[in-house]
Amino acid sequence: MSVERLSVEDLAGRIPDGALLGLPPDYSGCAMAAVRAVIRRGAKGLQLVAAPQMGFQADMLIGAGCAAGVEAAAVTLGEYGLAPRFTAAVKSGSIAIKDSTCPAIHAGLQAAEKGVPFLPLRGILGSDLLAHRDDWRVIDNPYGEDDPIVLLPAIQPDVALFHAPLADRAGNVWIGVRRELMTLAHAAKQTLVTVEKITDEDLMADDRTAAGTIPSLYVTALAEVKEGARPLGLRGCYAADHAHLQSYMSLVASEEGFARYLQQHVFGREAAE
Repeated sequence: MSVERLSVEDLAGRIPDGALLGLPPDYSGCAMAAVRAVIRRGAKGLQLVAAPQMGFQADMLIGAGCAAGVEAAAVTLGEYGLAPRFTAAVKSGSIAIKDSTCPAIHAGLQAAEKGVPFLPLRGILGSDLLAHRDDWRVIDNPYGEDDPIVLLPAIQPDVALFHAPLADRAGNVWIGVRRELMTLAHAAKQTLVTVEKITDEDLMADDRTAAGTIPSLYVTALAEVKEGARPLGLRGCYAADHAHLQSYMSLVASEEGFARYLQQHVFGREAAE
């Protein structure tokens, strides 16, 4: 099956309302141009799952009314502080939360990646999380005595969405050291990727790139979008726009301020494509 080449708007259109959408953390490859396109098309009911945490893109989707639920180890803007629209949604009860941990989410994604219904994990035994997750099961280790272990269900996103520096004409996508993107692509039913550049070189033919490349088998569609992660940064390509992110924090503390931000940076002339 060949990997489709789409515009960023058409790529965003492949994410159906109500989809379980797998997203990476801000320090990885965030497809911000595609997220803005998802908001422009008025997506509804998305269930966001982090790999393993989310920030700016989740805050925007929640604030814009595109997301109905979140499963994450955290939703935070890191050094900039709490995610304002996520925090407001939690306080108002307008977003459903599945609280988790980094190892638990990785285990769920890895289960889907391996095609098994669950994976065991030991480290969350004794935590309060078990009282709030009725989909996690504690069983006795069948190979030991008096040795409980937690079973975590597979997490299979309907769609994984992220941004990467490079793809080739066959649809292979180079992600470098960002292995959580590889896990997302393996686990998801569909993988949609925006990239900085599409090269004529075969990324799988060179040992220097092959180890950090997602084979086209796991990629559904691509969109070439220069600086598609901005205002976030992309490792080896460009730094985050700190002035923009700080301005976001100052502006979106209120619904009215967030609406102004959307008008200027998502719907208006200054919306980055």
